[in-house]
Amino acid sequence: MFTGIVTDVGRVRAVRDTNRDRRFEIETVYDLSTVEIGASIAHAGCCLTVVEKGDRWFAVEVSGETLDMTTLSDWTEGRRVNLERAARVGDELGGHIVSGHVDGVGEVLSVAAEGGSHRIQIRAPRPLHRFIAPKGSITVEGVSLTVNEVEDDVFGVNLIPHTWDVTTLGGLAPGARVNLEIDMLARYLARWRETA
Repeated sequence: MFTGIVTDVGRVRAVRDTNRDRRFEIETVYDLSTVEIGASIAHAGCCLTVVEKGDRWFAVEVSGETLDMTTLSDWTEGRRVNLERAARVGDELGGHIVSGHVDGVGEVLSVAAEGGSHRIQIRAPRPLHRFIAPKGSITVEGVSLTVNEVEDDVFGVNLIPHTWDVTTLGGLAPGARVNLEIDMLARYLARWRETA
């Protein structure tokens, strides 16, 4: 489990295809002596398993299913990636409970300065859009955000300067594809309503 609070922005240092799967090597500032082989790390919101590590880098392997359902198929060498290590019991929950299972890929429609912050509008894929509610939580590229408004399949979020500066979201532009994970509570509430 994760909280949607990015703790490093890594960089893809190598990409290699292996049959239908893909292997990524990620540069990081994490103290890798504290990261075990088999550990889970969220990459732009996608939970992946560490399979190898070296001097300031670690490797993950990604299945064809994950490549099909996320933005990871777009990754090339040099790409910056939001990273978050798995939460431990007793850690502060600064964002919201995040599983690291991407629900769909959204499209950035607009990015506009608004005071000292930035407003981003994103189109969510159908039928995922029905789980997004004003003042609810959503994860965009692994970052826990509050939904400001929703109109049909388009929702807006506001990024404070800190979030803009310390995550990859500050580099978003219209047309960008972004990983989305809806709020876990919304998912279960909707399922309960369908079966009640």
